[in-house]
Amino acid sequence: MNKEAFQKENLIFRTAVIFAAIVLAAALRIVPHPWNLAPVGAMALFSGAMIRDRRLAFMFPLLALFAGDLFIGFHKLMPVVYSSFLLSVFIGRWLQNRRTPIQVGGATLLGAIQFFTVTNFGVWALGSFYPRTLSGLTVCYAAGIPFFWNTLAGDALYVTLLFGGYALAERFIPALRAPSRCASA
Repeated sequence: MNKEAFQKENLIFRTAVIFAAIVLAAALRIVPHPWNLAPVGAMALFSGAMIRDRRLAFMFPLLALFAGDLFIGFHKLMPVVYSSFLLSVFIGRWLQNRRTPIQVGGATLLGAIQFFTVTNFGVWALGSFYPRTLSGLTVCYAAGIPFFWNTLAGDALYVTLLFGGYALAERFIPALRAPSRCASA
């Protein structure tokens, strides 16, 4: 087998393993868990960091979220939630060639903070729980703080499993190692 065909096979295998990890994370979202202690933030970061094709990196986690929402249900804040996860994919894109534990940890914290900020703003702006005043916004963010800790804990747990598990697999399965810059996954 020539080198180009071998690299293409490795790319297909690597992409399949990455997609399988994302699908597994999406499936874990629909099993019972505490509020916001879910793998979706980690899934979005992982997708952005690991999938080279920009369109697939953004599209695949959205499809996985949508598939989960078919079981969980939809609500009027879904566009806000989906937008927030697209921001997490964007943060993951920054990690593509910088997957050190400190940078992945920083991206995880940034992803949890932006999710908290974006979704709580959406609750305040689109919901009927809080008055649309600065005071109402402040109360909304204060009420969301317990959920932030669950978001951060879930993101940290699942980022560790996804990125750590993949890094461990790369050590033992050379075909999983990052392809050249021109590859698509």
